[in-house]
Amino acid sequence: MRWRACRLPVAGMPHAIKSPTTHRLPGPQLVDPAQEGTHEDGDLSDLLGELRVVLPTAQLLTAFLITVPFMPGFSGIVEIERYVFLATFILSVSGLVLLSAPAVQHRVMRPLVDRIEFKRRASKQILLGCAAISLALILASQFVLSVAMDSEVLGTVAAAGVAALLGLFWWLLPGAWKG
Repeated sequence: MRWRACRLPVAGMPHAIKSPTTHRLPGPQLVDPAQEGTHEDGDLSDLLGELRVVLPTAQLLTAFLITVPFMPGFSGIVEIERYVFLATFILSVSGLVLLSAPAVQHRVMRPLVDRIEFKRRASKQILLGCAAISLALILASQFVLSVAMDSEVLGTVAAAGVAALLGLFWWLLPGAWKG
């Protein structure tokens, strides 16, 4: 069972008439799993809710990376770490763009003519954005620990650990739990 905001017909319309124009009431309503996915906006609401969780990660990582070149010690890092930083920054910004794209597209395209197609495209963009952020988090771990601990080995081990966690919890387990 999942919680979802309940919807009622517009005032003055008979309850027997199904109207696409409805009002949300505050507060959750328990929804039967058998009915899950039957509501037109259900998947879109879920998609936007997921974005609210993952988008701040991309924003925070990108904000951190923007400040790094302006730190006094940045000029002293070795060349290979500069390339790791460059790749991390490009992946982070790319992930941020891909994750925020569905919200901007939704606003520009209003009213949505084909909701199903929009949700399909938005889901692909979000997954691509999550993949970019996954790689950026792995490289950021390598970069930070290699520089902070002055050990490429420690940075690489940490990056492998982060890659294992992300691979397991973001990519492998959801596929296994799906059925």
